[in-house]
Amino acid sequence: MRRREFITLIGGAAAACPLAARAQRPALPVVGYLAVNNIELAGPTVAAFRKGLSETGFIDGRNVSIQFQAANNDPRRLAELAADMVRQRVDVILASGGAPSARAAKAATASVPIVFNMADDPVAVGVVASLNRPGSNVTGVSFLGSELGPKRLGLLKELVPEATMYALLANPNAPNGESVIGELHAAAARIGRKMEVFAAANAQEIDRRFSEMARTASQALVVSTSSLFVDRRVQIATLAAYHHLPAIYYDRRATEVGGLMSYGASIADAQRQAGVYVGRILKGEKPADLPVVQSAKFEFVMNLQTARTLGIEVPASLLAIADEVIE
Repeated sequence: MRRREFITLIGGAAAACPLAARAQRPALPVVGYLAVNNIELAGPTVAAFRKGLSETGFIDGRNVSIQFQAANNDPRRLAELAADMVRQRVDVILASGGAPSARAAKAATASVPIVFNMADDPVAVGVVASLNRPGSNVTGVSFLGSELGPKRLGLLKELVPEATMYALLANPNAPNGESVIGELHAAAARIGRKMEVFAAANAQEIDRRFSEMARTASQALVVSTSSLFVDRRVQIATLAAYHHLPAIYYDRRATEVGGLMSYGASIADAQRQAGVYVGRILKGEKPADLPVVQSAKFEFVMNLQTARTLGIEVPASLLAIADEVIE
């Protein structure tokens, strides 16, 4: 073989080696992030999920890829989005936003691992067989949501003891909506308060319900659990301030944008734990072997600036137990 031909052969083989190595390099595992609400408005919870993944060694874009699908508060789209994830052959589905996304994902596949994050009882809504032994391709994180309603009513009574008529903003499409409303009515009666329900399933109805509240004797507001109300938190906090209604929310994100106060589970911490579970599954663990995590971290957040705007003097007893006070 001539010297020039030999050099050309060696050079061609060397150039081909990196290309071959790249072609053989395995693709990144893919996590399908199935959300009920708007992803653009869910920045803190997405960041918490990424943090949980990183605790197990997975970094988005480096050794894992997250693909987002959001129903934008139209639960009817969840089945289609979940089915699309299965067709795309994602490695794990993170069902965020409660029972509707978890049920849609479970209906779409019996083989792709699913990790949920919900305020509902996953056994009661039919997502897992039991908390300790999920027994299928589904597991996740459960935290108290509507069950904390009576506690919220107590905090509202302490802040505005003169208010005797409460308005309840509720989403009629929320899971267990009727039972939650019944429990809150009973809790209000136990503390000597009346409650009127205002149902809203979209942004336009939220506007109309606040106009109706203004025409009634409502003196304070309780915002029920709903992914819609998380997405519309700025709208709700603005309307509550405009109508001079002291309000309590279940999600601290509402207080951060001007809501008066919130008490509920730490959604960010629950989402971080969901990220940890997704990472463990990517490393080979099976959902059926991972018991449902029951998150027990709660947050009571006060917004003093909003209190001053409403002319409310916050009792020292409430400030003393607040996890965070926004000045």
